[in-house]
Amino acid sequence: MPIPDLDALWDYPNPAATLDKFEAIVPSHKRAANLDVPDDHLDGLLQLLTQIARAQCLLRDYPAAHATLDRVDSVLAAHPPSALITPRVRALLERGRCFNDVMQSDPAVERFLAAWELSTAHNLDFYAVDAAHMLGVVYGRPKDYLLEWNERAMDLARRSPDPKAQRWVATLQNNIGWTYHDLGRYADALVLFEDALARRIEQGKPGPVRIARYAIHRTQRLLGRVDDALAGQKELSAECETSNDPDGYVYEEIGECLLTMGRRDDARPYFARAHALLSVNPWFPPNQPDRLARLKQLGEGS
Repeated sequence: MPIPDLDALWDYPNPAATLDKFEAIVPSHKRAANLDVPDDHLDGLLQLLTQIARAQCLLRDYPAAHATLDRVDSVLAAHPPSALITPRVRALLERGRCFNDVMQSDPAVERFLAAWELSTAHNLDFYAVDAAHMLGVVYGRPKDYLLEWNERAMDLARRSPDPKAQRWVATLQNNIGWTYHDLGRYADALVLFEDALARRIEQGKPGPVRIARYAIHRTQRLLGRVDDALAGQKELSAECETSNDPDGYVYEEIGECLLTMGRRDDARPYFARAHALLSVNPWFPPNQPDRLARLKQLGEGS
């Protein structure tokens, strides 16, 4: 049977459920254990395995992710380099993400650059933008390097005839906005975050809309617009609670707003709640233990 649209099956905030979906497809290929399938199914099956590896990576099961990608690479090595181009690109991307996730910058950059070169050579704009966007967020590179790659990704996404590549624009605005944020260019970041929000609303997915609003309100705080920031984050918090999906980042920002206002006692329960949620959040950056320690301290009031 053919492989379904893998991108449509992704639920990025829930990699465990996504992994279950992907793994449920594999048994339907009776000889999939050895990847002994008809040639017209091999491309799709290899792509499926790269996405299984991605889900495993997001769950931080790195040995399993690398082992899955090793299976893919062993099959790719048995075919000419001109064959199975899309699985080759996706395998490079996912191997790079595995390395980047544990801050192994050099092997990550090597894979992302290879994915960029291969996908651009074959006009696979969606994956080329993905590769450039990963080079724009890779660990251990200077901000000007990240900005250059994000801008390169943005240029391709805007001029590509591929609608899937065009949908990267809001993500790239978010990434460039955070690079400006990290450089202290808060006014420039806010412009991009607001444009990204408009695009997210058009796309109609609640999760990305919420993230865009969070970024706007965080930047408002850093620009001194603390009242606006606090009101916006409290509105987000109420919506998250209503949908039974509390957000530790939003609680953290409410605490920061209140702390900026000198309302340390009012801020304490928000910091405590933020620490409780973010300390068990699989998406929380592993290189920020000091941030968690600060949340814990502020939440305890010491």
